[in-house]
Amino acid sequence: MSERLVVDEPARLLEFLRRRLPGWKRSTLEKRLRAGCVCVNGVPVRRNEALAAGDEVLVAGEAPPAPPAPKGIAVLFADEELVAIDKPAGLLSVGTERERGRTALALLRASLSRPGKPAALWPVHRLDRETSGVLLFARTAAARDALQARWTEAEKVYLAIVAGAPDPASGAIEQPLLEDGDLFVRVGARPGAKAARTRYATREVQGGRALLEVELDSGRKHQIRAHLAWLGHPLVGDARYGVAGPRLGLHALRLRVPHGERELVLEARPPRDFLALLRST
Repeated sequence: MSERLVVDEPARLLEFLRRRLPGWKRSTLEKRLRAGCVCVNGVPVRRNEALAAGDEVLVAGEAPPAPPAPKGIAVLFADEELVAIDKPAGLLSVGTERERGRTALALLRASLSRPGKPAALWPVHRLDRETSGVLLFARTAAARDALQARWTEAEKVYLAIVAGAPDPASGAIEQPLLEDGDLFVRVGARPGAKAARTRYATREVQGGRALLEVELDSGRKHQIRAHLAWLGHPLVGDARYGVAGPRLGLHALRLRVPHGERELVLEARPPRDFLALLRST
């Protein structure tokens, strides 16, 4: 059984529900709230939040589906603080001076907004336009700040398709990185360079290409792209550090982050056009 209600005056969520649903036990309402079965303006909530007049509250019999997402973008996770998507290759994470409308941030914000109630949304991190996979946003500034303050605890795992097969098959690249005036990331010790460490392990080799699992111990711009090119195995389809192709051979597979008192593990399956790069030799 589900109930859809409109708030008539400001109130706390549980107070409002007990008043409008007198036949429901308080313990039942609290269980529904903890289970994510209560939505306010289409957004699942798990806390006794303050409501404003005009808010719409839905109490569902089971956890509601993920909030709507722009066409072609899958929502991986959503609660009252965070929302994660599977970003397709070719889409900017956030706006630039040249492009502001068609970005993951703008499209997701538009899909979460309601008439007269634009959704608040902040990027927690970014992926290059050419990279697909897990991308995380915060729905409150406090959630963004809390995550970024503990970002060194995050586990960031990627899949990379590279030219050739690394020897040894696994290892770590510890080379400092510096972005020059042309926005090209240089590898090696030089003034202003920042420490960076990339770990990799070969998962599969086909013909003249290899599929690597890559984990970042730091988060520098173009770190994976620059480090693997320095290793002699540039990403397939990387016009900047290797050779251009139909798409970049980089996919953000998994992101593990602290979320309150628990860990949140987000994972996006690699798309077909990414996997096809391994066979296109």
